[in-house]
Amino acid sequence: MTRKTAIAVLFSGLLFVAAQTAANRPVMGTITGFKADTAEIQVKPDEGDAVFVRCGPGTMVQRVAPGEKDLKQAAPIQVTDLAIGDRVLVSFVAGSSDARRIVVMAANEIAKAKEADKQDWQKRGLSGVVTAIKGNEITLRSRSLTGEIISTITVGQKTLFRRYSPDSVRFADARISILADVKLGDQMRGRGEKTADGLKVAADEVVFGTFLTKAGVITAIDPSIGDVTVKELESGKPLLIRVTAESQVKRMQGFGGGMPGGGRPGGMPGAMPGGAAPGGAMAAAGGRPGGMPGGGMGMRPGGAPDMAQMLERIPLSKISDLKVGETIVVSSTRGASNRQVTAIMLLGNADMLIQMASATQARSAQGGLSLNGGGSMGGMTGGTGGLELPGMMQ
Repeated sequence: MTRKTAIAVLFSGLLFVAAQTAANRPVMGTITGFKADTAEIQVKPDEGDAVFVRCGPGTMVQRVAPGEKDLKQAAPIQVTDLAIGDRVLVSFVAGSSDARRIVVMAANEIAKAKEADKQDWQKRGLSGVVTAIKGNEITLRSRSLTGEIISTITVGQKTLFRRYSPDSVRFADARISILADVKLGDQMRGRGEKTADGLKVAADEVVFGTFLTKAGVITAIDPSIGDVTVKELESGKPLLIRVTAESQVKRMQGFGGGMPGGGRPGGMPGAMPGGAAPGGAMAAAGGRPGGMPGGGMGMRPGGAPDMAQMLERIPLSKISDLKVGETIVVSSTRGASNRQVTAIMLLGNADMLIQMASATQARSAQGGLSLNGGGSMGGMTGGTGGLELPGMMQ
């Protein structure tokens, strides 16, 4: 179980306890502000609008560490120790908006736990696209700068399976699943005992899902509600992209260049600084904490970094940084609508990446450049060259 899953499970358990001791419905979410004059805390729930919670002399505040299963190890703290970004579970005094108890996981501790979990996925994990399932062995295909890599995940009775939910971008929403639910073409990450050559894992935990990658040119942006409308490259039809707080928005810096025969609107230069190769420019991008379960999977056998790792190193951006006329690539789960998706990752200024994928596809009968470490799972053809972005983000 990942740290994030453990946090979700813990808070779910505490939520049940709180519900038994308070008449008002408990609130679970993230601290987004304070009102010192009225001793109120603004909490943004995971679902719904922000609420203000009033603290009084009788409010009990307790801090728990990520991964704790109950309140036995909780430490009492002061309301003034709370900080923006902390995760909290608030139960109320019956019949009022006064907080009876606030259980908090500090934002910095959550960040440390996520980073530790990410490093563990890198050390003990494998990722790729499922190409074969035989008994308890799952074969994955991934890709580094030096070519294709075939690896194997072995599962057993104790292996925990989780599958991403349709129309969800959150790993926390992944449902308990079984081996029979795994399909060819799914993205998968497994973590467990890894062989010395790095090509096989006896998995304690498996995360998988069916993801799409779409590409298009932005025709409209509404940052206030997180909507980006594009003209899809493959179909020429409009596609609505919903960008949520869980989505990752990034822009490729130093990349632009015209698409063959015309150049990208916006006048981005085609040359990369110093004449660097595309892989080198991506690898030189700044590091970013967090990321997907397994993040980039680190250095692959033979010393070649995979494409997911290179994308992970690109710093986070904002929807307000995007421009009309810019080419983007977006990953999402497969949902109910073909003309609307919720972004897992949205990558802006992506012309050069699409050109790379198209060129690779033209040279190889196996498809294009795969940025999730696998093959052409999303059905992208033509101008996108089978290009894909990572789907599993932590």
